[in-house]
Amino acid sequence: MGANSGHWIDDNDGLNLPHVRTFLLDTNVLIHDADCLSSFEDNNLVLTVDVLEELDRFKRGNDEKGRNARRVIRTIDSLRDGSPLSKGVALPGGGQLFVLVKSFTDFLPKGMDRSVPDNRILSAACAMVKSGIETVFVTKDINARVKADALGIKAEDYLNRIVNFDELYTGWSEHDVPDDQINEFYQGQPVTVEAEFCPNEGVLLKAAGNPKHTARGIYRADSGLIEPLQHADSHPWGLSARNLQQHFALELLLREDIRLVTMLGQAGTGKTLLALAVGLQLVAEEKRYRRIMVSRPIMPLGKDIGYLPGTKDEKLSSWMQPVSDNLQYLVDPKLEQSGDKVQYLYDTGVVEAEAVTYIRGRSLPKLYIIIDEAQNLTPHEVKTVVSRAGEDAKVVLTGDAYQIDNPYLDASSNGLTYVVERFKDQAIHGHITLAKSERSELASLAAELL
Repeated sequence: MGANSGHWIDDNDGLNLPHVRTFLLDTNVLIHDADCLSSFEDNNLVLTVDVLEELDRFKRGNDEKGRNARRVIRTIDSLRDGSPLSKGVALPGGGQLFVLVKSFTDFLPKGMDRSVPDNRILSAACAMVKSGIETVFVTKDINARVKADALGIKAEDYLNRIVNFDELYTGWSEHDVPDDQINEFYQGQPVTVEAEFCPNEGVLLKAAGNPKHTARGIYRADSGLIEPLQHADSHPWGLSARNLQQHFALELLLREDIRLVTMLGQAGTGKTLLALAVGLQLVAEEKRYRRIMVSRPIMPLGKDIGYLPGTKDEKLSSWMQPVSDNLQYLVDPKLEQSGDKVQYLYDTGVVEAEAVTYIRGRSLPKLYIIIDEAQNLTPHEVKTVVSRAGEDAKVVLTGDAYQIDNPYLDASSNGLTYVVERFKDQAIHGHITLAKSERSELASLAAELL
């Protein structure tokens, strides 16, 4: 139903809203996507004063949450155009935006804490429903959706930047071909396969007459052919691929024409280790890039230990310890004097650690950039990071979609899977999903069973 149809409600409950389908937005939706006010087409949107109060608290932060809060506030201010928000202002899509300033806590059942902002927002939804308004509460908070449902309010997740994780592009496929094509392929001749491929997709060719006779290749969009891997025998920084997907990963990481690589995989599949090994090879040995920049979202697992003392580098050392662990293995597999060698890489500028927060605003030319644990970033945060890549830079995003610590993200809505889906048809991008854990038998079983 359009925004201008229906009749107006102006009753003693303090509601002055049209009798049409209306979306009540939670604060986390605005923080997740600062452009969300333009994503609801010609429908009406409602914010409560509690949402504005929360935005006011967040706006002081220097992180992505603070920046998004400030951006949303500026957007709302630009929409006013002299009209009171309580009476409704026009949205670009054709709907209207309303701000409710009255308290509706009397509509909450006894037992619900009226001091909780989420509950006060839900009270407005209760009042709207009672007034006959078709109300949809939109929030990234699962518990808030559950509470809304218990109150008889229709609740939905914000799905504007979401992908179907169950159908996410894996980065490789296998195909049966005639036996003679396998032989020609090993002689360096590319082959044609009648199938749909994404650019730089890894391909496992199997001989129709002998399925054990296989070959590994990569689809090249410019020629439409499956070509042999250029780096099939490469051992960057002495590291060897241990399974099929790791072979495809090394190919993507080592190819100069592929500027963005995404790698998904559970713990122990080798995502970070492969990215670092290739980075050391291309920076320290081949001098193809100026240095390796490694970054991770500052997202603790479990209870945080509070503020850390020291300089920025000293603070980052704790968050970057998983990266340092991988570097220690690469520079000294026996782990005898690895600490000094890793510190040497940092001291000489071969490796630079940086918090994702401080990447915004920078231009990073000719760097090999690794963003580890990228599944904890929102789509907007990933856009901010990737858009920092300067001329001749390469960006590698790694993560595990099953280990997300951000309370408002899941396997389908995080920034890493969003990039995989949006970039899969771009010739500059390559993706691989790593399936097998190679860390240890224990790690493999833990990833599978726990």
